[in-house]
Amino acid sequence: MLFNSFPFIFGFLPIVVAGFVVLRGRSSGLWWIGWLVAASLFFYGWWNPVYLPLLGGSVLFNYTVGRLMRSWELADRSPGARLLLLAAGVTADLGLLGYFKYANFFIDTSTNLGAAGFQLDEIILPLGISFFTLQQVAYLVDVYRGRAFESNVLRYALFVSFFPQLIAGPIVHHREIVPQFTRVPWRRLRFDLAVGLAIFTVGLVKKVVIADHIAVFASPVFEGAAAGAAPSFFEAWGGTFAYTFQIFFDFSGYSDMAVGLARMFGIRLPLNFAQPYKAASLIDFWRQWHMTLSRFLRDYVYIPLGGNRYSEARRYSAILLTMLIGGIWHGAGWTFVVWGALHGLLLVLNHLWRTLRGHRPGAPSSALQTGASRALTLIAVATLWVFFRAPTMSGALAMLEGMAGLNGVVLPLRLESLSLPVVPWITYQSGLGNFTASGGLANGIAFLGALLLIVWFVPPTHEWMTRARPVLDPTGGRAVGRAWWQWRPSAAWAVFTAALGAVAVLLMVSRSSEFLYYQF
Repeated sequence: MLFNSFPFIFGFLPIVVAGFVVLRGRSSGLWWIGWLVAASLFFYGWWNPVYLPLLGGSVLFNYTVGRLMRSWELADRSPGARLLLLAAGVTADLGLLGYFKYANFFIDTSTNLGAAGFQLDEIILPLGISFFTLQQVAYLVDVYRGRAFESNVLRYALFVSFFPQLIAGPIVHHREIVPQFTRVPWRRLRFDLAVGLAIFTVGLVKKVVIADHIAVFASPVFEGAAAGAAPSFFEAWGGTFAYTFQIFFDFSGYSDMAVGLARMFGIRLPLNFAQPYKAASLIDFWRQWHMTLSRFLRDYVYIPLGGNRYSEARRYSAILLTMLIGGIWHGAGWTFVVWGALHGLLLVLNHLWRTLRGHRPGAPSSALQTGASRALTLIAVATLWVFFRAPTMSGALAMLEGMAGLNGVVLPLRLESLSLPVVPWITYQSGLGNFTASGGLANGIAFLGALLLIVWFVPPTHEWMTRARPVLDPTGGRAVGRAWWQWRPSAAWAVFTAALGAVAVLLMVSRSSEFLYYQF
């Protein structure tokens, strides 16, 4: 069931909220917790009920391992025994994820290399398995470290299956979410609903009005390149930046909708998406894009590999391996392997550059220097998105060839009369892909420029809603002052929010697509 669908918005959500309002007044909080668990399982089973036992079995298995690990700790069992139990639990979790996500990939790769001679029926990837698996791996590690433990199976089930963040995150910690289950602000129901609806509406607009509209410019270019077409310079860069902004608004929209839905039930999720395209370095980018995944990779992969506690060579090796794992986590394909490896390599170069320059955190820089750094970082990120988006490696290479100008530079026919210098690979024609459908190359560039202005200068949702403390860290780590443009509980803001929601709902009639991160 999609957040941006009529059954969810006008059927599932009102029923779940109504049940929650009735049951939260009961003396025991387990009533509304049980209601949300049942609603979350229904939400998950709507896609394919066959995979409900998979989710339920994963929840019960990890809950049992956590309880056993805790009981062994209280019984003074040896740390080695508890470590073996942790290893067994994590291995089972990752083995399950590996089977569903990577079995076909490894068999196909082996077959192509001549190392295997058997076939495997296509395995359908269960929705959300990458997210609820990592969340439970983190839980088991935290139990082993003495940082978390849950004795109630209903609370643990809600921690894992809570529908606002079940399918595509954020990846939350037990210590962040479960304590909120016992201190829901009973007297703030109307305020929480108003805040949640406002944030959900903004996310819906980002997805339906912006991201889905951009997709019609990005998809034909990438699909054409994968089918053997040779995109020209402007077609390749246009498609690349169109996808760059599509995934920004798609994932930002999903993150807002998840935060808004959770807040309707009095729950604050961690901030998962800040302003990544304003980052002045790739290091900064990963501190603002999919922040809870970056946190997981840092705390449960990079630091256990040594982090920055040892030699520089060890540190850089840990960065490379961590980002490679991050790439593989996103998808079973060589394009994701290359995407992760290249991000790791550029992060290493970024750290080396900072070391050589004697970088000081917080040191002032000129507006020109900041703007140039942001532009260079955005170009690097956009270029690497090619591997993330392209369905095949050959399609990715075809896009890069076009971006390098190897397939020629096509300009609008009307520019031929300007007597520009004769260059063999520059040609003129009346059409330039999808961007000319609304008037030509200039309009396409203006469209992308407008999107850039939005992501650079329009405040993110958590800053717009900062008065309501929308997430666990509502400022993203920096102070945000009060301003006239920030949301407040008033009739004017209610009318504005309703108008935005009406526009999005009207567009849903003709446009309703899955979120991009549902694929991972």
